[in-house]
Amino acid sequence: MSSIYRDKEIGLRKLLSEKLQRGKIELSIWRESSESSGKYTLNTELIKEYHQQILELRKELGTNYNALWSFYYSAFSMKPSEADIIPTLLKMPEIMIKGEDKTDENEWEEIAKGIDIAIGNILQFRLDEGEKLEADITVRINKLSALLVDISPFAKSRIEKVKKSLADKLAEIDTKNIDENRFEQELIYYLEKQDITEEQVRLDAHLLYFIETMKAEAPNGKKLGFIGQEIGREINTIGSKSSDAEMQKIVVQMKDELEKIKEQLLNIL
Repeated sequence: MSSIYRDKEIGLRKLLSEKLQRGKIELSIWRESSESSGKYTLNTELIKEYHQQILELRKELGTNYNALWSFYYSAFSMKPSEADIIPTLLKMPEIMIKGEDKTDENEWEEIAKGIDIAIGNILQFRLDEGEKLEADITVRINKLSALLVDISPFAKSRIEKVKKSLADKLAEIDTKNIDENRFEQELIYYLEKQDITEEQVRLDAHLLYFIETMKAEAPNGKKLGFIGQEIGREINTIGSKSSDAEMQKIVVQMKDELEKIKEQLLNIL
């Protein structure tokens, strides 16, 4: 903004931080004068001083000075009477004086009103956009909850399939030299590693917490992002444990919905 309003910058930064809270904000203020009078004036005292010095130099140079000016006249096809020293003087350094800009409080009041209106428009836009984002994200979270329910039957049947597959393979092995107790422990451990009950419970809890956080009044974009990461971890774990084709299809759908949610979270404060 104009340098005459630099003293207002700290107050403006504080106002924007309090009202808009988060986000990258850029504020630019242009000021154009509609007055007809120029801001620059001639430094007449300096012009007179330059002129006096030229006259003194002329006296000192004498004949050489006249010869120099005669050459100047002939080179530019001018008569001595046409030669004017004023243009030369106007090209000398620091001839023009720039007037000082003064702060107009009435003008600043109008600027402040415009800033308040702009902030109000931003806040309203955020609310309107936020309502649309909330509706879209809520639909996708509900879709994840529905997919989590859909995956339960496959999770249970998958364990039974794993047990049957292991039983069939064990029937082909000579079990005489196998430690039964150790074998049962290893089998139980393997089946527990295949179970996704814990992941299902945690994922359901994360989805509920996501909805609760989204309805909070304070800015919650970062918090929602963190919860989204936890949701992703549980979905990935379920995917790594699933050995059923239908179950994998549901996991892929869950990942797709989560990615769309993450994209929307980038637009939330």
